[in-house]
Amino acid sequence: MTTYNQLAGLRVNYLGSDPTLNTGNEGQVWYNSTSGTLKSLVQIKSWSSGGNMNTARWSLSGAGSQTAGLGFGGYTTTTLANTEEYSGYTWAAGGNLTTARYLFAGAGTQTAGLGFGGSLNPGFSNATEEYNGSTWGPGGNLGTARYGISGCGLQTAGLAFSGYGGSGYTGATEEYDGSTWTAGGSLSTARYLVAGAGIQTAGLAAGGASGPGSGGNKTNTEEYDGSAWTAGGNLNTARRALTGAGIQTLALAFGGETSPVITGATELYDGSSWTNTVSLNTARQTIGGAGSATAGLGFGGLTTVAVANTEEFNSTIFSPATGAWASGGNMNTGRAELGGAGTQTAAVAFGGTTAPIAPNATNATELYNGTSWTTSGNMGTGRRNAAGAGTQTAALASGGRTSSPVFVNNTEEFNGSTWSPGGNLPSNRVGAGSVGLQTAAIIFGGSPSVPTLTNNTSSYDGTSWTSLPGTMNTTRSNLGGAGTQTAALGFGGYVQNPSLPATPSAATESWNGSTWTSVNSMNTKRQDINGFGTQTAAVGAGGYIFGGSPSSVVGNTELWDGTNWSSAPPLTTARWLSAPAGTQTAGLASGGGPSASPTNNATEEWSGPQTTATASTLTTS
Repeated sequence: MTTYNQLAGLRVNYLGSDPTLNTGNEGQVWYNSTSGTLKSLVQIKSWSSGGNMNTARWSLSGAGSQTAGLGFGGYTTTTLANTEEYSGYTWAAGGNLTTARYLFAGAGTQTAGLGFGGSLNPGFSNATEEYNGSTWGPGGNLGTARYGISGCGLQTAGLAFSGYGGSGYTGATEEYDGSTWTAGGSLSTARYLVAGAGIQTAGLAAGGASGPGSGGNKTNTEEYDGSAWTAGGNLNTARRALTGAGIQTLALAFGGETSPVITGATELYDGSSWTNTVSLNTARQTIGGAGSATAGLGFGGLTTVAVANTEEFNSTIFSPATGAWASGGNMNTGRAELGGAGTQTAAVAFGGTTAPIAPNATNATELYNGTSWTTSGNMGTGRRNAAGAGTQTAALASGGRTSSPVFVNNTEEFNGSTWSPGGNLPSNRVGAGSVGLQTAAIIFGGSPSVPTLTNNTSSYDGTSWTSLPGTMNTTRSNLGGAGTQTAALGFGGYVQNPSLPATPSAATESWNGSTWTSVNSMNTKRQDINGFGTQTAAVGAGGYIFGGSPSSVVGNTELWDGTNWSSAPPLTTARWLSAPAGTQTAGLASGGGPSASPTNNATEEWSGPQTTATASTLTTS
């Protein structure tokens, strides 16, 4: 057997405590002698779907951060003036620009934004506008009117560079002090449709074009020091109409056109060179951008048509203590809105629908042995969005709705091969959370009818359900759950909204057997989440950010340690309404919907934080 020393030429570090977890020790392996754990460090980089913009568009401008973004202007079949604000999961309307335009630059924050230059269709603009969080007002004019311009910085310290004007491509640079633009040092290579990042005294310009066709596309990168531009490392992919985010020494460049191909290519800059990383899920050009190199935001853009898609880029360092997802055996029947119970190596999945948002329900039941699924006895009532609890040989299915679709209150008990009737719930219940055993379970939240939601909690003793006085603090449905009858956790779901679509929630509550207590919320608001584990060691994975499109399905995974939620590697396939089972160290997500309509039969196995390790040398066969 080959040892890590033979493979890497290094011995495993033997440490009394973990080193500082940062990019400086990415890829290192060490043994923590205090906790008795063998660890290493990896960095996860990924684009994941966010909420769609209200107006599809391209050639728009952006500013702000991943959780407080700003998108404004752009083009569809006409030039746009409207502004949208991003909260980290949905877009809301802001104040309109005074002058509609596209192919212009943005800088600043969501509450102190800056927009300048652009195309008026026809004509070039030198106008500058300032945003205060609700309305746009005039700022000082640029010295050079142009479109395809790029920029960076703040509202009171902005930087404008490159573009196309009446005299052709330009490298002209201007600096803004909050009221007036003054000339700065010119780019070495005149061009337009460049990716911009950084601040006024440390700017970055990458790519762009100085002519038609692929021959005009550039890989050039230049760095600005507040007075002059100097050459930096070249992009790996020459392209125009790409977008940038971040700072001069840690930047992100994504999307664009390689002429004539539209690309989703993404590259990371470390201050000297660019490295290819994971591409956008939707390739597009003239995309709006905001955020940083570790928490970027891309929205809108042009494929063959204007799109509204939003994607979030995250580059996060993880120790193996955060776990990972791996493929398991496929289910025999692909479906979503199904119930689940048991462990990773002895799970049961039941009910569901073969087409979410369609009134069909199945009574199919399948058993998982850690490798493959086999069919078992059908439920007495075909249903979807039922609550599940218990084990593979003693499971509980409660509530849900039939194909009619009729909301039901009946309960069925599974003995490992057949289902039999149990006690009815006090009322109809769809999309509730449920945890515990067949003889000691609770059910909480859910919907007794459309559009009503409930915060009620009921307990099951193996024969009958009893309504409990303890109600959840946040009334919601389609939430996740973990724990036992007397020590439970409820999280996510959607809360009541006067009109659909519903609003996802990140609220988390802890149950002590009699009362619910609000605790720290999840990092990502979502409904239809897969949840498993215990009250102090839970997993929440996947889910849906209501928006009515495939881009709203997420694969995000979060771990609960009894106090806080932390990010972990996402599901390989983003999905909602999947069947849960297992613990924080060995869980399961089966089936579910990878979009708003289709279903899949894929199973993913979660290997989570390990508290013990017996070896001090990492080996591989």
